[in-house]
Amino acid sequence: MYSEKVMDHFTNPRNVGEIENPSGVGTVGNAKCGDIMRIYLDIDDKGIINDCKFKTFGCGAAVATSSMATELVKGKNIEEALKVTNKAVMDALDGLPPVKVHCSLLAEEAIHAALWDYATKNNIKIEGLEKPKDDISEEEVTETY
Repeated sequence: MYSEKVMDHFTNPRNVGEIENPSGVGTVGNAKCGDIMRIYLDIDDKGIINDCKFKTFGCGAAVATSSMATELVKGKNIEEALKVTNKAVMDALDGLPPVKVHCSLLAEEAIHAALWDYATKNNIKIEGLEKPKDDISEEEVTETY
C-alpha cells in the first residue's frame, strides 16, 4: 500500500522536465525493473541548486521518488544535496513498500550522478562524492525516451 504522499507525487509530480544547459545531469537505471531516472541540476556560482528537474521512465514509485528527490535538493547547497539519501526520500514520502525501496536508491544515485557530472564539467572535487556506476548505457536511455 502506498502512502498519500507517494500517491500525490505520482499523480501530481513536481519538477518534471528538462533544464536547458544544465550544470549537471545524472542518468541511472535498474535493469531488473526497467526504471530509468534522469535528473537535471542548475547550480549557481555559490554552489546552490537553483533548479532541479527530472524525467523518469518507470513505475509510480519511481516517479514519486524522483519528484520528492527534486523537492529535497532544490535550494540546497551541494554538500546538503549530497546528504539526500534514499532513506531521506522514503521518509519524506512516509515510506515505500519493501519491493519499491530500489526506487529511492535510484533517486539518490541520480542526484549523485548529476553532482558528479557537475563536478567533472567544472573540474572540482566534491568531498564524499564517488564516481557513479555505469549500469545504463546512453543507447538504452535513447531507446526509452
